[in-house]
Amino acid sequence: MSKRINENFLEELFSTIKQRDKSKRINSYTKNLLKQGKNKIAQKIAEESSELIYDYLNGSKKRVIKETSDLLYHMIILLYSKKISITEIEKELK
Repeated sequence: MSKRINENFLEELFSTIKQRDKSKRINSYTKNLLKQGKNKIAQKIAEESSELIYDYLNGSKKRVIKETSDLLYHMIILLYSKKISITEIEKELK
């Protein structure tokens, strides 16, 4: 993986989520989650956060990586659904 891809990874993930939302595929997990609305998205954030905390305290490095990935993915869905860009988050962090 090139350095450029790494630097833009979150933006690429955001773009993929946007593409899935706009696609006509009815079997897309992303599209279905977005259709279910903000309560379901918030529920997934809570679920994934809990799983990450549990595995951080009790699990292996591999499990922490998996659950962090799940949480990050769902966080990007949350941002997309609220029309918040990765750039806005980057500005806040800086």
